[in-house]
Order: sequence, then structure tokens, then C-alpha cells
Amino acid sequence: MQGPNKDEIFPLPNYDKLCFLKNVIKNPNIIVGDYTYYDDFENVENFEKNVKYHFDFTGDQLIIGKFCMIASGVSFIMNGANHLTDAVSTYPFAIFGNGWEKSMEGKSYPNKGNVIVGNDVWIGHNATIMAGVTIGDGAIIATNSTVIKDVPPYTIVGGNPAKEIKKRFNEETIDKLLMLKWWDWPIEKITENLQNLTGNLIDKLK
Repeated sequence: MQGPNKDEIFPLPNYDKLCFLKNVIKNPNIIVGDYTYYDDFENVENFEKNVKYHFDFTGDQLIIGKFCMIASGVSFIMNGANHLTDAVSTYPFAIFGNGWEKSMEGKSYPNKGNVIVGNDVWIGHNATIMAGVTIGDGAIIATNSTVIKDVPPYTIVGGNPAKEIKKRFNEETIDKLLMLKWWDWPIEKITENLQNLTGNLIDKLK
């Protein structure tokens, strides 16, 4: 038993609303790991539409790890949405050209860096992830949350702005899991350990 084919678009028979995400992504600045899935109420092609303000000139990337679960309506707000906030006006004069582009000579729009989602991360329906945010391995983002700052590994956050609700495990267990990195195991080893991966006794993992 090897599990589903990671290179299939639709791993569930007769169901085209859930895809292995890396197989539908066309934008080279969106990088997705194996077995990460995206579930959309309408069409899985909506994922890239929900990566907002992702312009080539900003050069930022959306990087998502392996075995993540991304629900319908999740949005990622990239750096192209940023405006000047320490100037007299926040209006983006330069993008309209016709001489206005000179307004940005010697200046640059804020860039908070890539959006990075770790491995085994669950992002709930209609959550929004802002530019520059890193979400740690094993984290859970509650439905309708707006994430404006980094989320530590194995932490559950919720709300707008999202705040920590609780840790999934104690610190010792989190450290063990981060060292274990089960998502990097060969798929045969993962398959062999399915009973333990869906349990809570970390020491049983082979």
C-alpha cells in the first residue's frame, strides 16, 4: 500500500472540488509541497485567484509545505497590496505613469517578504494570511481568521487579528515533532505509521 498518487490532480474518485494543489499551480512564484490539498466549493482553479496582489515586479513568493490542508475561500494577501504609510499620502501615484512614476524615485513600496506556510498546516475556511507571515509546522488557523503576524509551530490561532488560542502539545512534544519531521519520510514509512500519525503517542512512531 503506497497511498494516493501525489501527482494526480484529483485524488478522490468522482470528486473535482479537492485537488493536490501543486498539480494545478501555474505561477512559478507559488511553490507547494507534495500531498498538500486545496478544497474549493466551486473550482480548484480559484486558488491562484485567491493569491491577491501577487505582481511579478514585487518578486515575492508564496511557499507552502507538504501535507497541508487549505479550505475554500482562503486568501493570501501579497506585497503588491502594500502602500506607503509614512508619507503624506498613501495613494499609489506611480502605478498610473504619465509622469507620475517619478513620484517613487529613490523610494520603494513596503515589502514584508515571502508568505511561508510550514508542513502539516490546516488553514480553515475564509482565513486570510497577510504578506510576510510565516506559519510554523503543525499550526492550525481557525475559520475566518486574519493572520497578520507569524504563527509558531503547533499553535492554534483564531480571530481578527488572529491570536493564540492554545498550543496543540506541550513544548517537549513540539520539539520532538519538529525534530521528527515525519512529512519528509519516504511515503512507505509514512504509510507504515498511519495508525501512529493519527494517534497521540509520539514515542510509538517508528
